[in-house]
Amino acid sequence: MRVLALSDTHGLLRPEVLRLAAQADAVLHAGDVGRPEVLEALHEACPGPVHAVRGNVDRSPPLADLPKTALLELGGVWVYLLHDLAALDLSPGAAGVQVVVSGHTHQPRAEEREGVLYLNPGSVGPRRFRLPMACAWLHLEGGGARAEPLVLPP
Repeated sequence: MRVLALSDTHGLLRPEVLRLAAQADAVLHAGDVGRPEVLEALHEACPGPVHAVRGNVDRSPPLADLPKTALLELGGVWVYLLHDLAALDLSPGAAGVQVVVSGHTHQPRAEEREGVLYLNPGSVGPRRFRLPMACAWLHLEGGGARAEPLVLPP
């Protein structure tokens, strides 16, 4: 299963992201969606499900109604989705979670700690400082997970 992980669109959905979503089995948005039209366009583009959580800028309905976290089983792998990793409210390993996807910092990062893959896909929204515009593929197969970071052209 190939999942597109993204975060921090802040109301801007780039055409490159829609092209990637069209190739995904599912999309995970780790918050700071910014505008409901972003999720609508992702639902239209992606042939599979789109899962999103609320970020700190998602204060107005319907985005304010998004959950703060989501625990998802995708391709036989348990994934925990939240916006800010500092708000992690469980022990992923003890809970059987294999992947934690978060956003908030706009800094792409993928690292494994104690058997859990922590993925921050970065931001695909408005450019911030000198950080890259980035998202990631999350490959889920055979009960395992692998992140493939993607940097979008400026």
